[in-house]
Amino acid sequence: MTSLTPYAGEDPSQRASDADRDRIAAILGEGLATGRLTSAEHADRLDAAYTAVTIGDLVPLTRDLPQTTDPAPTPATERHRVAAVFSKIIRRGRWVAGRHTELSSVFGALIVDLSDAVLPGREVTLELNSFCGKLIVTVPHNSRVVDEGSALFSKRSVSGGSAGDGPLIRVTGSARFGKIVVYRGA
Repeated sequence: MTSLTPYAGEDPSQRASDADRDRIAAILGEGLATGRLTSAEHADRLDAAYTAVTIGDLVPLTRDLPQTTDPAPTPATERHRVAAVFSKIIRRGRWVAGRHTELSSVFGALIVDLSDAVLPGREVTLELNSFCGKLIVTVPHNSRVVDEGSALFSKRSVSGGSAGDGPLIRVTGSARFGKIVVYRGA
């Protein structure tokens, strides 16, 4: 165990780095995994961690949680998977996406809205795979989107470009005999 806060003795007005935010996200992920935080509390605090500007903004987010000695990201913030197989799934509202989020549709439809989702970092990879199915993803309006995927006998439409100052969303994966559409929300 470390001290009460990972930033004891540091100037609270010092600007927070991405590594500082990731360290707090790891503690919050451990709090979620051990049942100390509800998923709603975790989402709220994670959102606050990734929008924090100073060390002082980060300190209150973990004050009531035990500090971990291993600052590595937890599975709760690293990977997330949603699959629609012979079904239709709609995911929207406030939820926590992983740094690597895999979305797949096999003979089904998967509609995902990331507009209100908590994205755990400045860069998120969406692995989109569709086989004889449909995958529609709405990304935040200020996000930058890079398409690195492929298609075979499919429709693949990824828009969003680099017009925003928000998170970078890297789109990978493939469409085979299906449809993948990614667009920026309002």
